[in-house]
Amino acid sequence: MRFSARPSSSAAPSDRDPTGVLYALGCFSFWGAFPVYFKFLYDVTALEVLAHRILWSVVVLLALMLWQGQGAALVAALRDRRRLRFYLGTSLLISVNWLLYIWAVQNNRIVEASLGYYINPLVNVVLGVLFLRERLNGRQWSAIAIAAAGVLVLVVGHGAFPWVSLALAFSFGSYGLLRKKDGQSATLGLCVETVLLAPFALLLLVGLTANGVGAFGQRGRVTDLLLLAAGPITVVPLVLFLEAGRRLRLSTLGLIQYLTPTLQFLLGVIVYREAFTAIHWAAFGCIWLALALYSADAYLHQQSRLEPVKPG
Repeated sequence: MRFSARPSSSAAPSDRDPTGVLYALGCFSFWGAFPVYFKFLYDVTALEVLAHRILWSVVVLLALMLWQGQGAALVAALRDRRRLRFYLGTSLLISVNWLLYIWAVQNNRIVEASLGYYINPLVNVVLGVLFLRERLNGRQWSAIAIAAAGVLVLVVGHGAFPWVSLALAFSFGSYGLLRKKDGQSATLGLCVETVLLAPFALLLLVGLTANGVGAFGQRGRVTDLLLLAAGPITVVPLVLFLEAGRRLRLSTLGLIQYLTPTLQFLLGVIVYREAFTAIHWAAFGCIWLALALYSADAYLHQQSRLEPVKPG
């Protein structure tokens, strides 16, 4: 998962800070390795894993907010009814995204999930056009068309709609769009969202335990520790991302983010031996080409903005 971060007001982000690059590599590598964590919990239902992820994330995030002195901001957000209605919507989107991703990993669909996160930047572009009235140039429209062709290849070649990939891309893209319009920090927003979801997560876990079908306390110490670790595993890469965002330009961060689906893709194909046919090669080839075109356009746009203005 990825969040928008505001650069530090004290200094403009650049690409010359090696610490920022290390934070970014750590963050996206962490997210890229997520399939390994969820595979270890293969015998726990995706819904129960989600509940633990929400509940223990609340604990970690509340501690982080208090440590950062943002307790008052959190209380203010929870008292604002208008913002709470907004966060109910974003909470639904992120919980659906998390649940679907966990389910995909546990059901040997890591390659499909990685495709969703390759498509995600292009989905963000489409959503920007539809809802933010952003305009695209020729290269950007070409990238969208090539990506659409890749999806069509999967539909025609395998006779199945890649709903997992598209649902992940659009749920996270919609979440990012709403959070961008909100303008609040990633930590505060995620904390409010998990606080709103926590009662439902707790109710589910209590119900599972009461009926003797819950995994916690029943599947051994390793499973218990893995479930407890869901909080830090969710929050740590977020903190790394925020630190990277303070130090690097967003264009650079956007390029490094492709490390996440690439690692997931490699895990799915090489480690977990998921099927990867000629049809997959053709479809992924279209997506990779689209991303290369889109990234090149973003780089050229960034360079044109950095060029010094010559005196007339």
